[in-house]
Amino acid sequence: MQAALTNTVNTVFEPILGFFRSNENPEKRLKRAVESIIGEKPANIDLYTLAFLHTSASKDTGIKGFRESNERLEYLGDSVLGMVIAEYLFKKFPYKDEGFLTEIRSRIVNRETLNGIARKIGLDKLIEFDSGRRGGGHSSSMYGDALEALVGAVYLDKGFRFTRTFITKNLMTHYDLEAVISNNTNYKSKVIEWAQREGKRAAFEIIEEKGTRHFKEFICQMTLNEEAFAVGSGYSKKKAEQSAAEKGCALLELKTT
Repeated sequence: MQAALTNTVNTVFEPILGFFRSNENPEKRLKRAVESIIGEKPANIDLYTLAFLHTSASKDTGIKGFRESNERLEYLGDSVLGMVIAEYLFKKFPYKDEGFLTEIRSRIVNRETLNGIARKIGLDKLIEFDSGRRGGGHSSSMYGDALEALVGAVYLDKGFRFTRTFITKNLMTHYDLEAVISNNTNYKSKVIEWAQREGKRAAFEIIEEKGTRHFKEFICQMTLNEEAFAVGSGYSKKKAEQSAAEKGCALLELKTT
């Protein structure tokens, strides 16, 4: 059984690991790595090269004030991912209300969750970043950002139908949907209770809003004794607070079950 599992893992990740071992042309290596992730040969490899270019390693374009990185593809991929997940949940749960669908979508596209999935599919091996620049290699959202940028690249390269299949048949397999739905832990309450016991002050503040009026993401910062401690995001202020509190619980090693 263990041998079979090892062979399966090696089969999935060998093209990505080979990206670093081979003397092959870098573009050909990247094509093989991308093919192993999306299940089809990329037509425009430049899109994927850009998708894995973190802002810390951004390139000068010669256009004043504009440096090239994966941020624009991330913006596009975020919208595509959110829409596909919304459609997926709408069809899967025909008798659930808008509040339920919004809540589950926000859990699925939570930044920490996307970071984890990005690592599972090997994006951490492909991202180009400059650890010497501010935020380079230390951004808590770098992997999730690259995953959204990848979705944007797939959408431009392969079209919507292929991208929808990639998300629902590939990325969604990394979720335990029942566990996502049943996760009702009130992380904010746990953090506040802990802070009261320890004589500390925990507070939550929305520090940024992204997106449009109909699809807005809130960024929340949790502080302990007035010092920044954890950051989370969600598609409502309440969910952003819970996301920040969940990360706070993890950092404080608080039991949440």
